[in-house]
Amino acid sequence: MSQPPADAPGAERTGRKSSAERDAEVRAQLEPLAPGERPVPLLVAIVAALVLGLANLIIFAAGGSGGGAGGGALLAYCGLMFLAAWGMWNRHYLAVLGFEVLLAIIVVFFFLFLLRASNAWAALLALAIIVPAGWLFWKLVRVLARIQTPAEPR
Repeated sequence: MSQPPADAPGAERTGRKSSAERDAEVRAQLEPLAPGERPVPLLVAIVAALVLGLANLIIFAAGGSGGGAGGGALLAYCGLMFLAAWGMWNRHYLAVLGFEVLLAIIVVFFFLFLLRASNAWAALLALAIIVPAGWLFWKLVRVLARIQTPAEPR
C-alpha cells in the first residue's frame, strides 16, 4: 500500500516543523502583560530613555549644543526621549517599537564606527555601546510580543 503525500490532510509529518507551526507554539506560550506589569527589559529601556533625555538636556543647558539649528535638534531629541519613556511606561506598543528602531540605528551606526576604529580604545567604545544596545533590542522583542498578545483567547 502506498503512503499518502506528506502535504495531504491527515498525513503524519516527520522531521522538522514548519515555521507556521513553530510560530503557533511560541505564541501559545506567550502570556500578556498583567495590569501594571513592566518586565526588566522594559524598565531598562525606560531608564535609558530618561538618562539620554536628561543628559542631552543638561548639555543643552550648559551651552554645549553650539547654538543655532543644533540646539533645536538637541531639544527635539530630548523631547523624543521623554516621550518614548512616557509611552514605554504606559506600555504603548508603538513607543516600544520606536525605541527599538532607535536601538537598531545605534547598533548599526556603532558597528560602522567599529569597522573604522583606528585603535583599541575606539573599538572598545564601539563595543561598549553595541553590546548593551543589542542586548536590550533582543530582550524588547519578547516584551513587544507580550504587549501585543490579547488578554483573552480568541
